[in-house]
Formats: sequence, C-alpha cells, structure tokens
Amino acid sequence: MEETLEVLERQRKELYKDLSKIGDFRTGTISVNYRKCGKKNCTCNQKNHPGHGPRYLWNTTIKGKSYSKHLKFGPELQKYEDEIENYHRFLALADALVKVNEKICNLKPAVELEDDNERERLKKKLQRHLSKKYKEKLIK
Repeated sequence: MEETLEVLERQRKELYKDLSKIGDFRTGTISVNYRKCGKKNCTCNQKNHPGHGPRYLWNTTIKGKSYSKHLKFGPELQKYEDEIENYHRFLALADALVKVNEKICNLKPAVELEDDNERERLKKKLQRHLSKKYKEKLIK
C-alpha cells in the first residue's frame, strides 16, 4: 500500500495530538537496592539475607552530570515511575514523528524556479549561508 501525502499528514497530526497528551516526564531510571549495615548481630549478616531494604533510588545524567535521589515508597515513587514511563512514551512518539516527517519530505518536491535571476539569488544566498556555517564550525 502506497502512503499518500494526505495519509502521512493525518498521521503526523495524530502524533502531535498524542504528544500534547503526554504530560510531565523525566529521564532516568529507578533502581531497587538492599544493603548490609555492618553490625555483627544484625539479621542482615546472616547467610542468604539480601540486606536492609528495599531502598528506591532514582538516577539520571543531564549534560554529563549525574543526579540521584532516594525515593520514598508510595506516592513519590509512583510519581517518578509515571514520569519516566511518560518519557519513554515521548521518545517513541518523537521517533515515529521523525519517520513520518521524513516520508512527507520525500514526497514533497522541491520548488522549481523559472527565473534565472531568482536561481542566481538563491545560489548566492545558499553559498553565503553554508560558508558562514562551516567557518563557525572550523573556528570552534
């Protein structure tokens, strides 16, 4: 089945609508940890005992910096789980949106220029833009 421009644009509109319904989201993971306290007479020192816990820890990295937070069991833990789940939904929708937009861009033809003067103006404009763009990258 060949996808038409109308069908793809309708899909894109639906994806935008779904994106607007996501709500709050955050990156990261939640880990469940058990630990031994180190007291000699504590039950956590017995063989096959997992340790004290569970303790819930949220971890994320933003711009190369790690963040973590201990979460309380209950509403706080549920809030973080929901927000992380929403983030994964956001990623899936964003990926689908990129794919649909690629298909739309491939179906839309480039504008044909009929006037040679307009073609030359566009050519000069693109040359200035691209040379400026690549000079900036070389300087950095």
